[in-house]
Amino acid sequence: MARPEKEAAVQELTRRLADSEAALLTEYRGLTVAQMAEVRSALREADADLKIYKNTLARIAVREAGYDALVADLQGPTAIAFCHGDASAAAKALDDSIKKFPVLVIKGGVLAGKVVRADQAQELGRLEPREVQLAKIVMMVNSPLQQTANVLSALLRDLGSMLAQMITQKETEPAEG
Repeated sequence: MARPEKEAAVQELTRRLADSEAALLTEYRGLTVAQMAEVRSALREADADLKIYKNTLARIAVREAGYDALVADLQGPTAIAFCHGDASAAAKALDDSIKKFPVLVIKGGVLAGKVVRADQAQELGRLEPREVQLAKIVMMVNSPLQQTANVLSALLRDLGSMLAQMITQKETEPAEG
């Protein structure tokens, strides 16, 4: 490969690392072409894509991007999953692929500009989807408000009941005089 092509590949990888929500390094040794296509398809559905780079070029790009801790992970056949949307959805797609194809391994990666170890990247795949987490947060915020509304409505209901009882009592009492 000519030097300008290599430089372009390094620049592309550096740009993609900077532009992605997350980038997860995987080892795909032992996967067939059909299995790799299936992994790629699962990642596409999760708004991510899988790209294979030469390790020497990837090491240069990773250093240029400031992720020196990832250099050690760039051994053997390495593919990088670039997450464009929800990183946990892409990690879940990879986790599901690992269950289906145990030879696929997550080596580590970058999440929101920070280097993550392999176990942290796998935990990311076990998180609930973003929408579920947001719904839980809304429920936690809403719960105290709902309880306050219930207490206040109970007070008003009890006040109304007490006033109704007083009116009934006044109406049934014999008139004085």
